[in-house]
Amino acid sequence: MEGVLTPEIWIAVAEQTKIPELRRTTRDEPDYDKLMRGRLALLDQHGLKLSDIQNVIGALRPLNGAREFLDELRSLVQVIILSDTFEQFATPLLRQLGWPTLLCHRLVVENDRIVNYRLRVPDQKKKAVAAFKSLNYHVISAGDSFNDTAMLSEANVGFLIHAPENVKQQFPQFQAVESHADLLKLIKGAMG
Repeated sequence: MEGVLTPEIWIAVAEQTKIPELRRTTRDEPDYDKLMRGRLALLDQHGLKLSDIQNVIGALRPLNGAREFLDELRSLVQVIILSDTFEQFATPLLRQLGWPTLLCHRLVVENDRIVNYRLRVPDQKKKAVAAFKSLNYHVISAGDSFNDTAMLSEANVGFLIHAPENVKQQFPQFQAVESHADLLKLIKGAMG
């Protein structure tokens, strides 16, 4: 979701709070647990609450063309968003995207303080794609970060969109595009 359809939430929080260390994303750190433990420590250190983050998210808008891309794609196929975001973060953005189906994780919150996070299941993107394939679905996936590459590999067809150079260089097997229009053309071509 983030970086493909919406801005990166943690980068927006970093900019709003002036905490540059929160700019790190899965584009920078492939170890998701290490990334999240660092984020949780920073939130605790700076006294940031869930409501503070939700206020930042509430001001975000989907990337240009994301809603139109999703609407056209949903007229052709079933669309499911697999994301490493959290249920408590996603609602304002899902509303603006026309309520697409999102499978993601949950935060553990006590008195508005984020104390932990719970993965739906480890490696949930790859496992979800494998489950869809076991139901005889032809799965076409797209992503932008290190944490998407297992999903892209598991899918029948995988593409990179808006990926940084380091991800594109490490995973040249995935065709990379920079626009929703180009991604839509690739998806239509892969539908067979």
